[in-house]
Amino acid sequence: MSEQQAQEAKPGRNRRLSRELVLKGLYQQFLSGNSAAAILRNLAEDSTFARADQAYCKTLMNGVLENLPGLDAKLAGFVDRKVEELSPIEHAILCIAGYELAFDADIPYRVAINEAIELAKRYGGADGHKYVNGVLDRLAADLRPEEVQKRQAVSRKKT
Repeated sequence: MSEQQAQEAKPGRNRRLSRELVLKGLYQQFLSGNSAAAILRNLAEDSTFARADQAYCKTLMNGVLENLPGLDAKLAGFVDRKVEELSPIEHAILCIAGYELAFDADIPYRVAINEAIELAKRYGGADGHKYVNGVLDRLAADLRPEEVQKRQAVSRKKT
């Protein structure tokens, strides 16, 4: 078991599960317009909430909702349609990863993208993960150019 898997297996420390819960919450918000407080109450009743990193779940949910207009504006430059025309699942996934890329430098950009791809594979349409990957690759290059360039340079040296 990798260190990340071991960390995520600990009760209350699973960020992957936190992202999944936030995806559910954002989907709910996009469809119903419920408040962040109401959505967080609903998420807290989810059977998986106890295993999630609850503090991160709340931070991520509130952060995405508070920054949604700015995230949508940033995403608009990298999607092939109006943000409002994205499926609610893809929109939510892009917002989660976009928030992590823009506001949480402790999360490596590849981790944010890979987590989003996994969510898209699990919850999105047939090829939604490819779309999410393409959008987030461009967004990461815009938001974290030094980190992306450094990773690309290391990758080139290996080949």
